[in-house]
Amino acid sequence: MHVDSIVHYLLGRRDEILDNLCDFLRIPSVSTDPAYLGGMRDAQTFLVNWLKRMGLSDVQLLDGGGHPAVYGAWNGAPGKPTLLIYGHYDVQPPDPLETWVTPPFEPTVRNGRLYARGASDVKGSTVIALETVDAFLKVRGACPVNVKVFLEGEEETNSPSLRAIVERYGDLLQADGMISADGARAHPEISTINVGSRGIVEFEISIRTADKDVHSGRYGGAVRNAAHEMARIIASLHDEDGAIAIPGLLTALSPVPANVRAETAKFLFDEVAFVKSVGAHAHGEHGFSMRERLTLRPALDVNGMWGGYTGVGYKTVIPCTAHAKLSLRIVPGQDPDQVSAALKAHLRTVCPPDVELSIDNPETGSRAFNLPTGHPLVVAAKKVLHEATGQEAVLVRLGATIPITAIFQELLGVQTLTFGFALPDEDIHAPNEFFRLASLAEGLSAWPKLLEQVGELSADEFRSMATVATIQQV
Repeated sequence: MHVDSIVHYLLGRRDEILDNLCDFLRIPSVSTDPAYLGGMRDAQTFLVNWLKRMGLSDVQLLDGGGHPAVYGAWNGAPGKPTLLIYGHYDVQPPDPLETWVTPPFEPTVRNGRLYARGASDVKGSTVIALETVDAFLKVRGACPVNVKVFLEGEEETNSPSLRAIVERYGDLLQADGMISADGARAHPEISTINVGSRGIVEFEISIRTADKDVHSGRYGGAVRNAAHEMARIIASLHDEDGAIAIPGLLTALSPVPANVRAETAKFLFDEVAFVKSVGAHAHGEHGFSMRERLTLRPALDVNGMWGGYTGVGYKTVIPCTAHAKLSLRIVPGQDPDQVSAALKAHLRTVCPPDVELSIDNPETGSRAFNLPTGHPLVVAAKKVLHEATGQEAVLVRLGATIPITAIFQELLGVQTLTFGFALPDEDIHAPNEFFRLASLAEGLSAWPKLLEQVGELSADEFRSMATVATIQQV
């Protein structure tokens, strides 16, 4: 039975699939806020019941001490590759609620867009992946490959218990490769394949300059101001051009390979339009294009700063404490532990000796990820996208972080192709997040063809190609 019959079946069920997606989106599965624990449990139940209806076996929750992952398997293709299919069911908080046009957990279609928290990141693409497996089993009675579904519940909090899950259930998660529904397309019209992503390290720093806040009229000019000292510390992180100014953080990096820079340059990227779209101005490390700075170079950012009085009106106070949250996106060649140590050493060096500094490092950092360009999953995706668009897909790297890619590579030796159908302008993590209905149809057409293409290989052929590609990449 030709794969077109699977695609035809899926596209004929678009309204039903959209309804199913909307049911999923109505569940407020916010992983970072304990107030949404009920929503997280409802999402787990929703997915467990769906996997069981599909006919998957060994459906269960994989517990690593936090929000569990949802798992199920179909192993009816002997001699064929075994693929993990990854998605995540948790979403970002919807705040600020007052800026949503329609409520975040009441999915609404407007102008060909489905608005809801999690629509783009990543419930829309996760539903595409699951509906594809479901369609193969219902229409053909079998998938072209063996499938293990792994749906994480902590991606939006940097996957703090993912390592524990993999270490505890490593035997269950053995596979030849993984296809991730997470990882958006880079452009709405240019065909792209993601072959890498930056890693991440996160910190919260606090300083104290006195035992209590004091009156600026009585103490102004006589004692340190915690907000002033925090500003000086933060200002030390970059030079005037925006390059990271922490000793050892950049100098230890190997030069970006010429072929990687050349591949990056193939992706048409309008720098002016990119910054204009958010009302910003270009700024950053000299010697690299903006696209290279976004994907091939580290980026250290302050995600929040606070201290003193921030309410309505004025309060003439000198704050005794100040705080900041930092995130550092890291690239291949950087180790999260070494980077963390360098950043901590810098903070302690620049902090005055009479200022108390504390650093909260959750130690959940993720390495950067690289997928060998000759990997069989890349080869299959190239063919599928070329047939769909008539374009040769451009290989791109993500500036964001998908922790599971590096963790599964490190602990299981599993490489990941990200094959999500979200687009970069869909306001993920922001109010009025949306997913294009056209992307739903495109994904339902492409995912069956990708699984079918991989299924043309035997497990041994797949593994041999993957090994050769890895050796050539090194």
